[in-house]
Amino acid sequence: MVNTYKDYIVWQKSIDLVIEVYKLTKKFPKEELYGLTSQMRRAAVSIPSNIAEGYCRRYRREFKQFIRISYGSGAELETQMIIAKKLILTSLKDFENADKLLLEVMKMLNSLNRTLTSNS
Repeated sequence: MVNTYKDYIVWQKSIDLVIEVYKLTKKFPKEELYGLTSQMRRAAVSIPSNIAEGYCRRYRREFKQFIRISYGSGAELETQMIIAKKLILTSLKDFENADKLLLEVMKMLNSLNRTLTSNS
């Protein structure tokens, strides 16, 4: 039973993703602080934030829209992580946890969107 957005596993996992992104970007060069570091952190934080906001709107249609926005933020984060890897801002090993969590969150968001769509 879901009583609050915090009950959604996808929200919980996306919070874990935010923590991983912060740990990862802490290893980036200092000159990236206002570049990819800032962008990646904002995109990561946007995922659970939009889940929470959408849930609190109380209308399924709006919740679905915010889930799509969260998914878009995940795609944005994925793109930024690809760029960071290509720029070799830290070792590829450092990306493993964030990559794994992002993939899991994206699959869960996609599944939640499908569920909300089929139940409307």
